[in-house]
Amino acid sequence: MTPNIHYEDREIVGERLELTKGPLYWLGPQLTLRHCTLVISVASRALTLMSGQLIDCTIQAKSELKNKRWARMNFQGCRFKGRFTGNDFGFLEDDLDKWRLGGIENCDFSEARLDACRFYNCDMSTIRLPRWPCFTLLDPVRRVAELARREWPGRYGSVVIEGLRKQEESIVALTDHAPSVAAQLGTTAEALQAALKGLQGVVM
Repeated sequence: MTPNIHYEDREIVGERLELTKGPLYWLGPQLTLRHCTLVISVASRALTLMSGQLIDCTIQAKSELKNKRWARMNFQGCRFKGRFTGNDFGFLEDDLDKWRLGGIENCDFSEARLDACRFYNCDMSTIRLPRWPCFTLLDPVRRVAELARREWPGRYGSVVIEGLRKQEESIVALTDHAPSVAAQLGTTAEALQAALKGLQGVVM
């Protein structure tokens, strides 16, 4: 039987929490981590996020963490390291998140590799983003008409930019990893970089 490890209804200060392969982990409800290091070595399916606060913590993905929705966790002053693909950060206003449990501010992703990661309902001026070969489109859904008028290499325009038309306006930023998205969409990182040059509202 797979063991379940629950971190809930408590505050943990200054500890290193290693989520190693084998058990299933639950963070929350009502968990607060302060000045902790959270090392994630498990796949997304082995980590359930209920609710909690992470304050001045380091979050490190030891292997690629895919498709994790952090909407119920509130990050303040945290640093992220490692590879995150298809992760969502910030508060999502839907039926599962009625109580505004999540959020993100004053966090540093400069040592992380983000690909297909979205930021919701947050002030991106407080977020330190990774630089090239990662790049971030700010306020992409509201700017989709402007972005669609631009020449994009490969299928980036037809897949990513056109796909924004179906996304929520609460997405305030989209971060991709140029070599990864280029390989998927029939182009090169260099061609993407050329297309992004001179574009307003991009961090790279």
